[in-house]
Amino acid sequence: MVHNYIINHIMKHSLISTLILLAAGIATAGNISAQEKNDFATKSGRMDRSQMNIGVYHLRPYARTEAHIKDLAECGVDFVICMENDRPALDLFQKYGVGAILSGIVPGWWGGMGDNAGTLKDVYPLPVYEERAANFQDHPAVWGIDIGDEPSCWDFPYYGKVLEKVEEVFPNQFAFINLHPYYAPGPREGEYPVKGALGTASYADYIDRYCKNVPADYISYDYYYLQPAAGVEKAYANLKIVADACLKTGRDMWITVQVNSLDPNAWVTENQLRFQAYSALAFGARSITWACYTAGWWENQVVDKDGNKTQQYDKLKKVNNEIHTIGKRYMKYTREATTGVGFEGTETLKECGEKNMIVYEDGTFCDLSAGCPLLVGSMKALDGSADKALFVCIADDPHDKGPKTHTLRFRAPGREVSVLGGDGYLPMKRDAEGWYECTVSSNQGILIEALK
Repeated sequence: MVHNYIINHIMKHSLISTLILLAAGIATAGNISAQEKNDFATKSGRMDRSQMNIGVYHLRPYARTEAHIKDLAECGVDFVICMENDRPALDLFQKYGVGAILSGIVPGWWGGMGDNAGTLKDVYPLPVYEERAANFQDHPAVWGIDIGDEPSCWDFPYYGKVLEKVEEVFPNQFAFINLHPYYAPGPREGEYPVKGALGTASYADYIDRYCKNVPADYISYDYYYLQPAAGVEKAYANLKIVADACLKTGRDMWITVQVNSLDPNAWVTENQLRFQAYSALAFGARSITWACYTAGWWENQVVDKDGNKTQQYDKLKKVNNEIHTIGKRYMKYTREATTGVGFEGTETLKECGEKNMIVYEDGTFCDLSAGCPLLVGSMKALDGSADKALFVCIADDPHDKGPKTHTLRFRAPGREVSVLGGDGYLPMKRDAEGWYECTVSSNQGILIEALK
């Protein structure tokens, strides 16, 4: 399983031409204050953080005609990561309302397996970032500057300084950094520091050290659950660790998931796309990115090497439109906790340490169940009102082997209730005893609001 991870990630980063170099520094960050969040929002003003943003990795030169970029926008894509400073393409991005996170503007970096962990500071001192910024011509479509992918925690202290420097010298952009997934290889016992991709003995420690050292108001990571080393159980563990760290420190969770596949004969299904997105939303994700739109790594991209849309285009467009439909209301809330419901008889939640509830109860919502596994994210209103919401992922069939329909039932005494799905509001029945009932499907995501 480790072998697969190494091969796939080396393939990924050789294709995006990042360098495998690393360094050390001094911890300074921690929890993100309200003022720091406001400051970051100013820096990332081109990225409207009040909406659900959907990204993709890679838009290769063969897919940068106006027709291609129009298709990209119509697919529900808000931004592209690993984009070059291609001015004609960026002009089209601006025309169609798409943002870019540029790679290659400042030194590229991939943490890899941690062999060179702790050397970034020596290889790329801060004046290098200043020199690169001095040669940069801004463009309205450029939202962010990519400063590295999957670093070892040995480099987090220096990355904190890099992030602050990049946001100083690129005043209209935010610095983008993406972290390793839970299944990254390396020792999982012993004291910090250890060798390996993470540089820590546990993933929780890896995320904690990021939060203490890197003053971004988000945590971004990738997780490809169809990889042999990954899987659903580890996906939930990864989601919980990052979501809880975001809750504790005032950050947003951004996640990259897969629309393409390792096996050229196995196309990711529409429901598998839903499962990845909606399980993440149940843990409070504020941005979803798909890998890969064009050639980047692996097979079966959304647009093939000849520039033609594959079967993944319509699937992704449908799911992105659903996410945006739900996102208009979802983004008015913020996650408080995530609970597994209906997982009895399985060990699916064991890795993440969550206990199963037979029915969901929180004082606002009562007796919620559907006779199948559910991920239930409880949410409070950002405006400080007494409004409450649940985001529910129907998590009974994550590999899309036998989708079903289920009857979801719950009560919410004293509240006005609505249930929003990807295609709009769901019809509901309410009986004389206050039970609400609606029909849901495998891998569907729904937002249940209970307004005071």
